[in-house]
Amino acid sequence: MFALARSGSSDPILDSSTLYVDVVQRGEFVVEVRGSGTLVPEHIRQITAQASARVERVAVSNGQRISSGDVLLELANPDLAIQSMQAEQQARQAQIDLLNLRVNVQTAHLTQESVIAITRTQHYTATQESLAADSLLRKLLIASQDANNKRALAQELATRMQIEEKRLALMNQYVDSQLIVQAAQVDQLRSIAARQSEKLRSLQVRTPEAGVVQDLSLQLGQWVPEGTVLAKIVEPGSLKAVIKIPETQASAVRIGMNASVDTRNGVLAGRVVRKDAAAQSGTVSIDIAFSSALPPGAVPDLSVDGVVQIERLSSVLFVKRPSSGQAAGLVRLYKLASDGKSAIPVTVRLGRSSVGGNAGRFLRFHRRAVGISLDEERQARTLMGCHLNLSANIIGWTPTTRHTE
Repeated sequence: MFALARSGSSDPILDSSTLYVDVVQRGEFVVEVRGSGTLVPEHIRQITAQASARVERVAVSNGQRISSGDVLLELANPDLAIQSMQAEQQARQAQIDLLNLRVNVQTAHLTQESVIAITRTQHYTATQESLAADSLLRKLLIASQDANNKRALAQELATRMQIEEKRLALMNQYVDSQLIVQAAQVDQLRSIAARQSEKLRSLQVRTPEAGVVQDLSLQLGQWVPEGTVLAKIVEPGSLKAVIKIPETQASAVRIGMNASVDTRNGVLAGRVVRKDAAAQSGTVSIDIAFSSALPPGAVPDLSVDGVVQIERLSSVLFVKRPSSGQAAGLVRLYKLASDGKSAIPVTVRLGRSSVGGNAGRFLRFHRRAVGISLDEERQARTLMGCHLNLSANIIGWTPTTRHTE
């Protein structure tokens, strides 16, 4: 808020102590965007509960370095032990049933082959007797009825032999199907028993890889449902920075751009390796991978500031960032006269902004917007004043009272 006073002139009068003054510079302008975030391990292994159980013993603590195979927790669930034994018993019973089925199938197969062999012999004998009866009938040595009976018996045994052979073939076909079904059931029950055994073994929670324990907050006697995250295993020496960039600036960020991260114990160079496809809570998250070793004290969840270099512009005019105005928008600044007591209005179009070392905006002057000559425009490009700290926002002022150009 500026304090305005009126004199006999129509021009506004302001106290110089209420103004921000800076010098327009020409040179290299680096367009950067800034965000805050944390250091996050590049590789995080979550250890989850494979079965619902009660915590019996906590073997490690947060921050402790462990090796692959070390015990983290010991859990207990008596019902799970009973279920495991029942699953193993069912698997064994299914295996016994498969063996019995194979024995029964082989026995039935042998029995049927025996029936076919007996029927074949009977058919052969009946056929021979039928032929002999036909010969005796031609000599009128036996009655025709006896010969017909011999012939009918031979035909009956021939038909019976065909039926028994078909029965054997059908038996072989369905026997294979029965064995396949029973074998599949055995495999299924074995898988169930193996899964139950694995759950039982998982009650002694072991780490699958080396690292540092994080987020282990379980207490003795606590009941943990299946799928609960018990702890995390991270490698603290392999960290990345997850930075949240304001969504209004994130559109210019691309994967592969150079970046720097301030860890409060040194500034690390890196590159953008990932960018979220959607904004959340007004920010877009990006991942920055480091190209050098981490400084001492760099630990997971450490708060950091990140800066992404978007573009380098050479030989441009720039000034400290005005408090108002958007990119490509027109704003009115004032050029101090040589006497330092008056100012000339200058309308400029703001270009890209930056939050880096030259935090500000570069300017495009519009002569026609203020109705000044080319010489006055050149003078306006070299505003007189003093440099401000990087935290300053404004150069010049825009009067709220009427001004006559």
